[in-house]
Amino acid sequence: MAGFSSTLRLVWLTAFASMASARVCDPMLLVLSREFNVSTGEAAAVVSWFAIAYGGMQLLYGPFGDRYGKLRVIVFAAFACSFFSLLTALAPTFGLLALARAGMGATAAGIVPMAMVWIGDQVPYDKRQETIARLTSATVLGLMMGQWFGGVAADSLGWRAAFFVLAGLFFIAAWRLFRSVGAQQAPQPAQAAVGGTAYALKALQLLRLPRVRWVLAMTLVEGALAFGSIAFAPSLLTQNFGLSASSAGAMMILYGIGGLCYSQLAGRWISRLGERGLALVGGALIALGLLLLTWASQVWLGALACIVAGLGFYMLHSNLQVQATQMAPEARATAVTLFACTLFFGHRAARSQSGPGGVGVRFQRCSAGDAGLGLAGFEQGPAALKACAAIYFSHS
Repeated sequence: MAGFSSTLRLVWLTAFASMASARVCDPMLLVLSREFNVSTGEAAAVVSWFAIAYGGMQLLYGPFGDRYGKLRVIVFAAFACSFFSLLTALAPTFGLLALARAGMGATAAGIVPMAMVWIGDQVPYDKRQETIARLTSATVLGLMMGQWFGGVAADSLGWRAAFFVLAGLFFIAAWRLFRSVGAQQAPQPAQAAVGGTAYALKALQLLRLPRVRWVLAMTLVEGALAFGSIAFAPSLLTQNFGLSASSAGAMMILYGIGGLCYSQLAGRWISRLGERGLALVGGALIALGLLLLTWASQVWLGALACIVAGLGFYMLHSNLQVQATQMAPEARATAVTLFACTLFFGHRAARSQSGPGGVGVRFQRCSAGDAGLGLAGFEQGPAALKACAAIYFSHS
């Protein structure tokens, strides 16, 4: 048990570093644009290339995890992230910087999904919700600290310092995890070489399972409604309260604090509400938070809305993560990477989808859809799921 707890903490550390690397460039765009003599829009390639590589590589890690073992994949990905972080810190040109960031995204993509799969393999189902909530806590802290430290480095230390720190953090986590489990983990039995055709066939086999289709449909809608809407929250804060971009970004930290509140109280709430209760309350809280964010006239109400929406999102999302680890136990790694990829494409669909009335109307539609998503549950309610999707994507 002590060995498992130690390994679990190291897995959390790699997940923390992975999420920190995803957000560390957000406050640096103006500094990068000046140093490399590019526009702010062009500088945003360090964010978008990371995201594209992160989403596109999700599917590749499923068969690798099934064949070589989840912890081995996490160790490899963390070492690779250390290398690309160092390459980013030393990049002499903007082109190499953007390529290094894409490499970071491609390798960081193997950490959190494989951590979920490993937890699914090691932790009994009745304890899994709370353990995944702790993983969620690590990822939320990573997102928050990545944004904060990226700003500190850009203002005071030099932006390259952030990536030297990330390189060291990834290397320490990878080395300790390698020492902890490398000698203990038995070699995987020989299997056929991993290929695109073999993976596609396995994915199609999983998609024949009603439970897999249901969880992925829920995930796609969650990505569009709950996850995707948050990308527009800073714009709404600026529009409604006249906040600067930096102040609006700082207020979004409260969204992460809502997630941390859930992760710390997850065990108690799970025992009292159960899975369906968490889904219902989570969907309702997201809807309430988005509506409050849309209609609030005071900054403190906007801050409260961010906390409420964050709390609701992580209640609902953690529930879906647990479902993803159990929807196909015989091919858990492939199933979880399908889940992660579906969430990513739902998020991207939300960001590209435009509708009438601006950000406020978008949030009202999202709030109604999120309430329906909570009502849909996990085993029943396909009509509710279709309805909440229709509410969001309709242009009426």
